[in-house]
Amino acid sequence: MRSLQSIDDLLIKYKWQEEILQKANELKERFAKRAGYNDEKARFPFENFEELKKEGFVQLTVPKKYGGDEITLYDFLLIQEKIAEGDGATSLSLGWHNGIVMNIRDSNKWDEEKFSRLCKEIVKKGKFINSCATEPTSGSPARGGKPKTTAKREGNSWIINGHKTFTSLAPILDYFIVTATIEETGEVGEFLVPKEASGIHIEETWNTIGMRATRSDDLILKNVKVAVDQMLTIRGDMGNKQPQGWLLHIPACYIGIAKAARDYAVQFAKSYQPQSLPHPISEVPEVRRKVAEIDIELMKSRHFMYHVASLWDQYPEKRREMGEELAAVKYVVTNSAVKIVDIAMRIVGGQSLMKSHPLERYYRDVRAGLHNPPADDLTFMKIGNKAFMS
Repeated sequence: MRSLQSIDDLLIKYKWQEEILQKANELKERFAKRAGYNDEKARFPFENFEELKKEGFVQLTVPKKYGGDEITLYDFLLIQEKIAEGDGATSLSLGWHNGIVMNIRDSNKWDEEKFSRLCKEIVKKGKFINSCATEPTSGSPARGGKPKTTAKREGNSWIINGHKTFTSLAPILDYFIVTATIEETGEVGEFLVPKEASGIHIEETWNTIGMRATRSDDLILKNVKVAVDQMLTIRGDMGNKQPQGWLLHIPACYIGIAKAARDYAVQFAKSYQPQSLPHPISEVPEVRRKVAEIDIELMKSRHFMYHVASLWDQYPEKRREMGEELAAVKYVVTNSAVKIVDIAMRIVGGQSLMKSHPLERYYRDVRAGLHNPPADDLTFMKIGNKAFMS
């Protein structure tokens, strides 16, 4: 534990970080007690999000001028990682909400009046928001698929029809940011759709092997009418999409799960003594070698991720050039997380397969990271293409 603790000490730079992480650590402990049940039942962790609201974790990325904390990307990742140690599904879900707000804040892509109104609702009422872009047949938006969901202008309203998948936080979302192809122009717009809008239906399709408690169900929109000013932006060419640092909340979540798996395996090794040995398995050289391999993976991943986050925060003028670094972080960290949990299960042995142990859940949850954006093949293509640019 000592080597990892020294890394934690290095990562925490300010008193505020120490205080917010102490809060996150307290929440983590409570979330961990509920995680197994919520996973088994594929039940959304409602109690966790009530506690997150109460402790101010849903307004972390809101600008200070609207009552939020306006935290940096670096701080965002510290919090994501800590909460994921208790419950990965809660961390990933919270990350989408806070990350979307951070992206809007930093990109200035919304009209300021609309953004300020949303931020004040988040701070005062604990409202939740997420983007709804993926569809059953169009695939991931990162691959440039055009939405089949449509928006048609009728007088002072937009009429939206479509089907979205992977709608994380579905049971508690107050606003959906829906991408739709505008029938008149063929452009892709983003529309702010409140949950009260007539014609919205959540279809409970989420029955997966991992991240079961995110409840990333399908969103069905049938003749949903929103005011004309609820169109937020027109999406530009996907090939010219700007790097998005906020998406590092994804690898931060998965390395947090991996850290939990590591700690569980270490504690198990300290206490488990089979009849064939005169001491716990923690004294077996091969067990110690495996733990060392885990710790090296954690060091590599965490130092890389937090270094890139620091660069993002310190040099905003260079963010346009950081697409490859951001993609590389996601690739390195999520694949390391999968490897770490696998090694942890080898340390624990056959008992790691049992539902009474959390390792089998960690194993299933970290694999979801391989399917979060950007996919590994897109990262390789992006970095490989850059090598041959003149």
